[in-house]
Amino acid sequence: MREYPMALKRKLLACALACATLVGAAMPASTANLNKTYSYFSIGGTTLDEIQTELSKRGPHVKSTGLRHPGATQMEFNSRVGYAQSEDSCKIVSATVSVRAKVILPRWRRTAKADGDVRFIWSTLEADIKRHEESHVVIAKNHARELEKAILAIGRQKNCAIAAEKAQTVSDKILAKHDREQQRFDRVEGINFESRLIRLMRYRLERAAKASP
Repeated sequence: MREYPMALKRKLLACALACATLVGAAMPASTANLNKTYSYFSIGGTTLDEIQTELSKRGPHVKSTGLRHPGATQMEFNSRVGYAQSEDSCKIVSATVSVRAKVILPRWRRTAKADGDVRFIWSTLEADIKRHEESHVVIAKNHARELEKAILAIGRQKNCAIAAEKAQTVSDKILAKHDREQQRFDRVEGINFESRLIRLMRYRLERAAKASP
């Protein structure tokens, strides 16, 4: 979990990741699949301070911190593994790892009553929050693919109980790696937040200037 300074004022925002993992068995499969949904919560306010207060009041509650945050991605991994038992061995013949992701984002209701500068900063910040959460989903999808390949590479074992145990060990290892990568991503994003937001606003201003007659 990272705390982000809000816009050009050192107010705190945070984009949260809540992860749950489930490892199942049976059923054939080929590639990792993703089921992604979106949920929105409304905020009011016409100034940056008021928007910050609204985010703190209405953002999704994250159990790991006990706080509310301006955006969150809840993810669940489900693994299904297929086994082929012969007289003296067992082989893993299929593996599917699916990711269910629910992205929770803010929706500002009072844009018409706010100053142009506030609307501009918010639109830039809102886009960055969404990009950040979408990046968490990409990281999860990549690790799901990695997990499928690793399970299929286990090879033939003496029996299916041993094969299942090895699959669980591999799963635990790669999901732990996934969690570390998500945390690393949040650290990097937190460090670069302010410079990134300034760069994004400059880019938008330059693009608008070029588009104007």
